[in-house]
Amino acid sequence: MGYYTTSTAFLEALGEAGVRYVFANLGSDHPGIIEAFAQARANGRADALPRLIVCPHEVVAISAAHAYAMITGEAQAVLVHVDSGTANVAGSAGNALRGRVPVLIFAGSSPATQEGELPGGRTEFIQWIQDVRDQRGILRNYVKYDQEIRSGRNVKQLVHRALQLARSEPAGPVYLTATREVMEEQLQPWSVDAAGFGAVAPMALTPEVVEEIATALAGAERPLIITSYLGRNPAAVPSLVALAELLAIPVVEAMAYHVNFPFDNSLHAGFQYHSVGQNPVLAEADVILVLDSDVPWIPAINKPTPGASVYYVDVDPVKPAITTWYTPARRLAAASTKVAVEQIAAHVRDHLLAGPTLDVPALLAAIERRRTQAAARHERMLAALEQAEQAGEEVITAEYLSACVRRLIDGTGALVLTEVVTSSKAVSEGLRPTVPGSVIHHGGGYLGWAGGAALGAALAVGKERPVVSLVGDGSFLFGSPASAFWAQRRHEAPSLTIIYDNRGWAGPKFSTKHVHPDGAAATSDEFNVSFDPEVDLPAVAVAAGAGFGATVSAPADLPGVLKEAFEVVLAGRSAVVSVHITPVQQS
Repeated sequence: MGYYTTSTAFLEALGEAGVRYVFANLGSDHPGIIEAFAQARANGRADALPRLIVCPHEVVAISAAHAYAMITGEAQAVLVHVDSGTANVAGSAGNALRGRVPVLIFAGSSPATQEGELPGGRTEFIQWIQDVRDQRGILRNYVKYDQEIRSGRNVKQLVHRALQLARSEPAGPVYLTATREVMEEQLQPWSVDAAGFGAVAPMALTPEVVEEIATALAGAERPLIITSYLGRNPAAVPSLVALAELLAIPVVEAMAYHVNFPFDNSLHAGFQYHSVGQNPVLAEADVILVLDSDVPWIPAINKPTPGASVYYVDVDPVKPAITTWYTPARRLAAASTKVAVEQIAAHVRDHLLAGPTLDVPALLAAIERRRTQAAARHERMLAALEQAEQAGEEVITAEYLSACVRRLIDGTGALVLTEVVTSSKAVSEGLRPTVPGSVIHHGGGYLGWAGGAALGAALAVGKERPVVSLVGDGSFLFGSPASAFWAQRRHEAPSLTIIYDNRGWAGPKFSTKHVHPDGAAATSDEFNVSFDPEVDLPAVAVAAGAGFGATVSAPADLPGVLKEAFEVVLAGRSAVVSVHITPVQQS
């Protein structure tokens, strides 16, 4: 092999570690990587390296890697350009950190030499302008690990080490940098055994904690389970269902980022999103088991009754990356929630229901009573949702739109990406998801994920499963839509994007009314959140490569337009439908 550099070894290491795609926004720091890809193709070795997916904006690249990793469980790589690309990717890296998603981010840094001392030294004026004091510090708040590659002789070990950290729970993004001189360093080929850098095995609860939680749940009069992201491992959902069914425990999904519990199960006690009042199911609970949740409730507005016993099981139970966080609990335990709920259920079955510890007849009677109550509550909830979903004559509501989406994709196996913010509850209730892994959300606070995420999702699921993105108009604009839809067209990864278009930012209005409910802004409806004059959002997507775009305002027209757009996606081109819902502010 005549050409072999740090760049070659870097890409080989990614391939050896199972990384299938490198989502890239290339720059002047990547000549070594560009040449390594070209050399691999020329030498017939391209299959040993990941496939390069060109993305014209960093938010598209990292969002695509994020979604692909969420769906497949396989970490992917992102290439960005020195300090500027690193800055552009920061918010999306925060999404991956909060969403517990493994992504490896690599950026070059300005060359360290300027007089021709080494190959790759400074040859362009911008390399002085982009020389910053602490490039890695730009991302340090948003990654689990950051490191500089200082020599090609251990680059493979550093890549495998970074991916090991990215995949170990709580999973998250990692960041590597290197100067051009290091990436151009000539090496002898060598290999590293990727099997020696596996992720940490799933953690279990100790027997004492299992017994404590199982006994508390079995002895409770009104137990409750709350979760937000247990379903990021789809295999954990049946385990949670088994535990809930065993003791007839209602389950609330709080800020649900995944399908954590099937909606059609009568123990599903609803979704909890942007709280405006007390959740009655939470208020009546006497024992609460929180599973994988950063924000199970908002104490200033909605919280358990004083004296309720709280048990907190999470891959990351004390949230050290969140500076102000505490949820008082009788027990906080770090564990895989799949393993934990299986342990708890086994203890209930094998010890409590089979032994003299509890009054078993009384327990069985309590279980049946809760099951009956839950079924009645679920029926009331469904009836209320059916009423809210009815079409109006003039205005499309978020509830009606969500119901139309559910009917559109029913039976298709569609994968749904959501980024709708203040319409989150309406979307979850309208979709009524039952299949683990069928609905995903980035899990963080940076908007603009869905466009790039749809690219990664379509690559992950292939052509047999359609991808549908539900976004707000603000989220759509944040996601660099021209870049996102160009990339979807370039890489033959189509999706249907449905925009909940209230022509503005509902979030700031919601926040302001909470803090100043009787203030001047609320009185005058002047929140400065309107997107007037309106942008023709579908036209932006069509100009960049989408095959269909339309805006809908009339409720009667909505099902037909959605059907037409979906057929375009099934035929292989992206489509965008902007749906006018109640405007956030009359401008």
